[in-house]
Amino acid sequence: MSKVAVIGLGNIATRHRRNLKSLFPNVELLVMSASGRIPTEEISDSDGIVTSIEALIEANVELVIVASPAPFHAQHSIPLIEAGIPTLIEKPVTTTCEDANAIKKAIDEHGTPVGVGYCLRYLPSAQKLKVLLDNKAIGTLYNAHIEIGQYLPDWRPSKDYRECVSANEKLGGGALFELSHELDYAQWLLGPLGLQHAILRSSDELDLQVEDMADILTLTGSGAVANVHLDFLQRKAHRQCSFVGSEGRIDWDLIQNQLTLTTAAETKVLYSEPEWDKNQMYLAMVTDFIQMIQQQPHNCIAVNDASLTVDLISQIKQKAC
Repeated sequence: MSKVAVIGLGNIATRHRRNLKSLFPNVELLVMSASGRIPTEEISDSDGIVTSIEALIEANVELVIVASPAPFHAQHSIPLIEAGIPTLIEKPVTTTCEDANAIKKAIDEHGTPVGVGYCLRYLPSAQKLKVLLDNKAIGTLYNAHIEIGQYLPDWRPSKDYRECVSANEKLGGGALFELSHELDYAQWLLGPLGLQHAILRSSDELDLQVEDMADILTLTGSGAVANVHLDFLQRKAHRQCSFVGSEGRIDWDLIQNQLTLTTAAETKVLYSEPEWDKNQMYLAMVTDFIQMIQQQPHNCIAVNDASLTVDLISQIKQKAC
């Protein structure tokens, strides 16, 4: 790689710029803000500012990471896809099914490599869990309990949480889109989920115009029940899942990067590496995407798969109490 670009100036864009420079120390890295404005602040790990997608295309960049707010993903990525420039789109891929379909159509017409940034699939415990469930390590699956909670004002302490993307519906905020990792890996691990019921709430505590709590009841294709809880309220970050089957139970702690198996005979830790550097997920994701570009074996998240999450969120918003 000799010339790459990152669209967006938020925290995740900053991480991607730093990681690209780490992977390719000599790369020329161009930056574009989501709006195309020229930033007044200093931009780290940047070799130049452009103000339009057309300028990126004219610069002959070899890879672009689209890390702008999700409602802008389609308008930023589709011209790149049409120009044949490999594009890694941050999660969620879009906020509407129409935009997701437009991206898929561009990919079908032009064959450009495109991946979606659901990095939790690169967490070692996630990959081990996938193998365990695929191999029916706990027999027939009956129930899955998936929960994440983290206090929104603690996400970016230096900034008023009410002004961040997470709190702004027009920028793709709300618990459903901001915490969509859980909906993505649930369908990666369990297959497409059929929505049965959902409750969306906004607490008085945060006073947001978007949902800060979501409780979702779904069914897997085999009839297992999967409950998903998302919130912006828990003062101590919590991210855990449990899978209950006919032969035992697996508990997954994503923060501790740990898997525990409980059977009638014993309870044992199958994997635990709490000190593992979480940035390795992002590095692995970019490296995997380069494998895709080079037509090598890869595990990139396809837009078709990521669109399942957009579709599920659309159904939840339509049917929720």
